[in-house]
Amino acid sequence: MIGSLAALLAFQLAGEILVRLTGLPLPGPVLGMLLLFVALLARGRTPPVFAETTRGLLAYLGLLFVPAGVGIISHLDRVAGEWLGIAVTLLASTALALVATAFTLRYMLRRQGE
Repeated sequence: MIGSLAALLAFQLAGEILVRLTGLPLPGPVLGMLLLFVALLARGRTPPVFAETTRGLLAYLGLLFVPAGVGIISHLDRVAGEWLGIAVTLLASTALALVATAFTLRYMLRRQGE
């Protein structure tokens, strides 16, 4: 588990370094996640050790929302002033996530049938 956590942190670090070197308008962890995705695609499968790590992370996923909730409460006046933009963004991103999930599911079902 420590090895897979180290690998995840290494990809995050690589993303941070690339963002700082290139000046890309993208968060370093997001670029690191894309790098991890490309590495897993190139490998063709996910290493079994990642399964244990992801189960452990998912078990405590709810705790990751605590800082976001605190941030919203501490900036409640700003949220109240920009509620329409926030609502539209939330609805659009939810719809996009649903569409992406549907296409991914369709792809995976077709691939499983082959």
